[in-house]
Amino acid sequence: MPQLTDKVAIITGVSSGIGHATALQFLGEGARVFGIDISPFPTTAGLTDSQQSLFEFHQCNLVTSGAIPTAVSSCKARFGDRIDILVNVAGVIDGWSSVDTTTDDEWSRVMAINLDVPVKLMREVLPAMKLQKSGAIVNVCSKASMSGAAAGAAYTASKHALAGVTKNVAWRFRLEGIRCNAVCPGATTTNIATSMKMEYFDPAAFAVFQPIIQLHCASDTAGIPTTHISPADIANGIRFLASDESKMINGVLLPIDTAWSTI
Repeated sequence: MPQLTDKVAIITGVSSGIGHATALQFLGEGARVFGIDISPFPTTAGLTDSQQSLFEFHQCNLVTSGAIPTAVSSCKARFGDRIDILVNVAGVIDGWSSVDTTTDDEWSRVMAINLDVPVKLMREVLPAMKLQKSGAIVNVCSKASMSGAAAGAAYTASKHALAGVTKNVAWRFRLEGIRCNAVCPGATTTNIATSMKMEYFDPAAFAVFQPIIQLHCASDTAGIPTTHISPADIANGIRFLASDESKMINGVLLPIDTAWSTI
């Protein structure tokens, strides 16, 4: 029997990339998925009738006031009070800005989406998980969770902080049947680059970091790093950490980056 059958999972960022691949994999294993995204869910997703019956899409901006309690309440209205899994995927990239070029707007935006939203979602689902004495949380961190040379200051800070929160939650609730882990993807084929606001792009900082990026992946003719890891590769790791197969794994930051994490 698939490990995720009848599990209720909240997944953010389901309209594209890693979140989309994770939702499809969970649905393929019989999980009941409450998917959240600021963008519409693609009509070309190709869900089967049985998968459609297990899926509820909720379009919203999780940064706005009241959006997170409303989303979790909507999940409970659709699937019942139980919440077995939370997967925090949604995120944005910065413009590679260093601390001397990061604006207040860029800093606030990146931290709100990459850190505040996952923390508030964890806070919102923990009462249900504590009551049922079980639950698995998987956060999507980054190479930038463990390195200072993989992104700009705001993104690096947000992902370092999310890694710390992941470990804190894992230890705090370990005796209540709740696990919290993270995956740290390398260069993955997603649309996160479109979230970069080019008015904040710091070319001088990018030039300094580019040699580190090139140790992991090649660049195109314009100097933009190319990707070689698929969203499905990351979804495989998320699925493992969310399932009972990893029931003794808690507080782990799992690199999925073809050994980039070794440097």
